[in-house]
Amino acid sequence: MNFILKRFIKDYENVENANVRSSYGKFASIVGIILNLILFIGKLVVGVLSSSLSISADAINNLSDASSSIISLFGFALASKPADKEHPFGHGRYEYISALVVAIMIIVIGVELFKSSIQKIINPTEINFSTISIIIMLASILVKFGMMLFYKNIGKRISSQALFAVAQDSRNDIISTAVVLTSVIISYRTGFMLDGYMALAVSIFILISGFGLVRETLNPILGKMPDEDFVKEINAELMKYPKVLDTHDLIIHDYGPGRLFAGVHVEMSAEEDVLECHDIIDNIENDFMTKFNLQLLIHYDPVVTDDKTTRELKSLVSEKIRDIDPRLTIHDLRTVPGPTHTNVLFDCVIPRKFTLSNRQVSERIEQIVKGINPTYNSVVKIEHSFTGEP
Repeated sequence: MNFILKRFIKDYENVENANVRSSYGKFASIVGIILNLILFIGKLVVGVLSSSLSISADAINNLSDASSSIISLFGFALASKPADKEHPFGHGRYEYISALVVAIMIIVIGVELFKSSIQKIINPTEINFSTISIIIMLASILVKFGMMLFYKNIGKRISSQALFAVAQDSRNDIISTAVVLTSVIISYRTGFMLDGYMALAVSIFILISGFGLVRETLNPILGKMPDEDFVKEINAELMKYPKVLDTHDLIIHDYGPGRLFAGVHVEMSAEEDVLECHDIIDNIENDFMTKFNLQLLIHYDPVVTDDKTTRELKSLVSEKIRDIDPRLTIHDLRTVPGPTHTNVLFDCVIPRKFTLSNRQVSERIEQIVKGINPTYNSVVKIEHSFTGEP
């Protein structure tokens, strides 16, 4: 595989580069167009000569696959366009949109095949069996199996949802062609016309697969939760830097494969030199761009560390709110003393799916803070994590 990629894709190992990713996608799409057109012509000839709806439908499915590859080709070409005035974050989401279009096309093909199958069951016609039809169908299965592995390999290399969608479509073709081939053989051996029934089964399978692909391709467009391991890796990497005490409020925006933007709050001691902390933050942002290709924007949170009372209060509150739920966490705790009471301000992060309302959580926390000291008033900001449950 590397020998082929090296020949057709310049700097093929640099998959983080947007131009290299685009070259991968275009190469995979062109291969798909050529092979699917060959399969379409071969199956259509056999389907017409044998009067088999299922074979002809399988041929049309290959034609739709060629169209899907054309859409993917345009998708990769558009996604590789640089950022401009109207789209400052680039055009990477075109790749997700092309994957969605492919998924919708699969559903359309499934619906049309479903309707044709019902008609074939109501009005069955005899299939003209021939050895050449069997050979072409077997060859199609082998070609599609190779294409599935090819698309998976390329998709994994460049983390492309569009190519994963096409790989799944190739898998669907293997199953549908195998079903059609089985129906042709059984019909020839038994005389029972299975053609319509098998085409119906194929159409249902294609529809289920299509709806699944729509759901998968919509997720990154709508803004899905980032990968849990990636989030852990980011937090672990941040904690390696000197003077970083803790992190919170990590938000990751996906503007297309290889186009990630993120924001995070980094806690540092308020007693440290501000200019030195700022220098460390600059280094972190530059390092993350180099290592993760991630545009990271850091908010500096100064934390008072030489106030023993505040430090112990934060530790105590953190411990006691876990009695409400072990997943609850707090950050940015500070106190504002007054003549009659002291306001205790902090943020509390709760899980997305939580049995208590924000108001109920605030009331429970107020009871906890009052239990520590009756003169304390809690001022709590309830937050939700954008990177998974705490």
